[in-house]
Amino acid sequence: MPINQVNHPVVNAQLSKLRSISSSAKDFREGITLISTILGLEASKTLEEATFEGTSPVGPYVGTSIKPRVGLTPVLRAGIGMTDALLALFPEAPVYHLGLFREKSTLQPVEYYSKLPPQPAVDVVYLLDPLVATGGTACAALSMLSDWGVPVSNIKLLCVLGSKEGLTHVQKQFPDLEIWAAGIDETLTERGIIFPGLGDTGDRLFNTVRA
Repeated sequence: MPINQVNHPVVNAQLSKLRSISSSAKDFREGITLISTILGLEASKTLEEATFEGTSPVGPYVGTSIKPRVGLTPVLRAGIGMTDALLALFPEAPVYHLGLFREKSTLQPVEYYSKLPPQPAVDVVYLLDPLVATGGTACAALSMLSDWGVPVSNIKLLCVLGSKEGLTHVQKQFPDLEIWAAGIDETLTERGIIFPGLGDTGDRLFNTVRA
């Protein structure tokens, strides 16, 4: 399945603002939210619809609703920055947080938190991970969701920015996965950092950048 990159002037302009070191935490959060909204709209355009009969102030009509049960899984902590945007699109969606961090020396993902109930009560899951660098964290989260009982074909990975290497790694590990990215950078440094990238997304979202 191909990697879907959203090529839109608004997205491109917002992503350029996010890259800038001079962008404030407020600007960064707002940019992440806007891009996440557009990603969510693009990634949900193939969702199956159900019809129902309703009545407007003028008369009867045939309406539509989203048929599958949608769940949201943000990867802590940066994934929180994408959550409100997706909740605006799917207000009734349950939110299942996964805590994963990348160990600095090995660059391997380490799980420290999971809020997955015993059985999945959703049909489609949006995995929210703003930055996909090496792809290790995304792969670990996908394995957790797959082991939980959600088929990979029913999961959509949404990221604001990914490295070509990292996204390709995820794609090879999970060929049935639908991937949506606002931007893709060609270069990944020896330390596993996207170049030019965005910096530490969690720090920039929550204004915890160290001097």
